[in-house]
Amino acid sequence: QVQLVESGGGSVQAGDSLRLSCTVSGGDFEMYGMGWFRQPPGKEREWVAVINWSGGTKYYQDSVKGRFAISRDNAKNTVDLQMNSLKPEDTAVYYCAADRRGTAAIRMDPDLDAWGQGTLVTVSS
Repeated sequence: QVQLVESGGGSVQAGDSLRLSCTVSGGDFEMYGMGWFRQPPGKEREWVAVINWSGGTKYYQDSVKGRFAISRDNAKNTVDLQMNSLKPEDTAVYYCAADRRGTAAIRMDPDLDAWGQGTLVTVSS
């Protein structure tokens, strides 16, 4: 069972940038598709960005396309989320997730192999 630890959350102003990082341990990182999710206050969790094992396939929610970028470094066992032009509606707890079934499962199935503990991102106007 892999373990995921997120870092990089914080409080920023609208228009600022923030980079989240997720470090994975305890398994073969290249076997896993990875995703970033978020849960805004009072709302359900949603996927934000997903990347396949090689980094060659990426998906984004429409609300973050052109502003967020997901990447992974298989040598370092990390997956990052670069967030630019942040908006107050991006305020949420952000979670990293991993699943061996790949990107479709990550986008559609909430029962994934592993989740991080979450990191809070607050964007003020």
